[in-house]
This record gives sequence, structure tokens and C-alpha cells, in this order.
Amino acid sequence: MSDLLVQDLLKHPEKLRLGGEKRVLTVFFSDLAGFTSMSEKLTPEEVVTLLNRYLTAMTDIILASGGIIDKYEGDAIMAFWGAPLPQEDHAARGCLAALENQARLLELREEFIRTGLPPVHARIGINTGEMIIGNLGSSQRFDFTVIGDSVNLASRLEGAGKEYGTAILISEETYRRAQPAVEVRELDLLQVKGKQLPVRIYELMAKKGGLDPGQRRAGELFAEGLALYRKQDWDEAVRRFQQMH
Repeated sequence: MSDLLVQDLLKHPEKLRLGGEKRVLTVFFSDLAGFTSMSEKLTPEEVVTLLNRYLTAMTDIILASGGIIDKYEGDAIMAFWGAPLPQEDHAARGCLAALENQARLLELREEFIRTGLPPVHARIGINTGEMIIGNLGSSQRFDFTVIGDSVNLASRLEGAGKEYGTAILISEETYRRAQPAVEVRELDLLQVKGKQLPVRIYELMAKKGGLDPGQRRAGELFAEGLALYRKQDWDEAVRRFQQMH
């Protein structure tokens, strides 16, 4: 259990009961690409070594940013920011932690290769919105967790990263709140199961000011191409996208 959560429960033991409340928070899902097929080629000891090393490194960054680890599911991580202690900048915290996780994972890949383990790549999805947070479960066992449509969207953004070939996908609401701290490129309008209107999604690329001139120019060309694509000016859109390479 997170130190933040432990300290909060020590101060407010009345919170140790079933129940929840609606709060606007930022939630994070990450998953290792192709881990199931990769693990079939490893010994059980190698799987445990790789997972423990990976989860420890990612968790250290999330906790240092003030996040709460909700749960691990195999190689997947679920975390959130903004509770139990209020954090006005919870969206920015989640985004910056995701960027640090990917940077740390680059170092881990090199370490794994040196020790004979396969290189690993992670996809991350982040969403900000209203969700239910609290102690959910049974009277015998319950977890401090978050549920709701906003949580589901973050999970779906993580999965959509496979189709878009991205490392980190964030929602429009997350970007709106984290905008002063991050660099992004708008990718698409994504139709999500259970929602009538499509969701505008962005690729999280760097901390504010962290793009080199080449990356910034490529981002400008992509934005122009996307605008032309939406106007159905297919030939010009293709030309802009080709200029990125």
C-alpha cells in the first residue's frame, strides 16, 4: 500500500469502510507489448526477474510523482493521481510520470539485453475525468480503487496505442489540464465503445520545451496533414505526411 494512503488512513481511520465518492482524477494504464508470447520463451525464473525489475522501476517513478498504484495485473500497471490527497496538477503529474517511465524503460531495455533478457516495450493510456473512488469490494476484503467510464477510457487508450504505434496516448481532457507541462500531437478522433461522441486523442511526446527542431517541424507537418485529411483533400494530406520522413 502506498505511503500516502497509509498516512491518510492513520489520520482518518473512519475511511476504512466500504463506500465511494465521485472525484475528478487522472488514471493511468500501462502494458508490455507482446509479453504473453515473449514469456513463453523464458524460464519462470527469467519471467519473474524481468517483471520484478520492470515493475519496481516503473513504480518508483509513479510513487515519486505522488501517484497511487491501484493494482498490478501480470505485466500491467494501473495507477491514479489526485487522491487520497488532492492534487490540482494531477493530469500533469500523470503525464510527466509516463514520460519518465518510457525514458527509464529505454535504459532497462539495454540492461535486459546485456543480461540475456528480451527487450521490452510498453504502451500507456491516460485519461482525466470524473470517476468513483473509494473502498470497493466485500466486507471481508476490499481495495481502495477507482471505477467508471473515465477509468475504462484510459484502459482503451492503452490498447489503442497498438493500432496507432504510439508509446503514450492521452485524452483531450488530460491534455487540456496538462497543456502547460507537455508537448503533444493530435492524432485522431477515436470512437470508443459505449460513447456516442468520438474522443479526441493525443500522442504525448515530451515535457514542455523538450522537442528538438526536427520533431517540432514533423509535428507541424502532421497537424497540417491531419487538417487536410479532415477536409478530404487526400492528395495534399498524403504529401504533408510524406514530408515528415
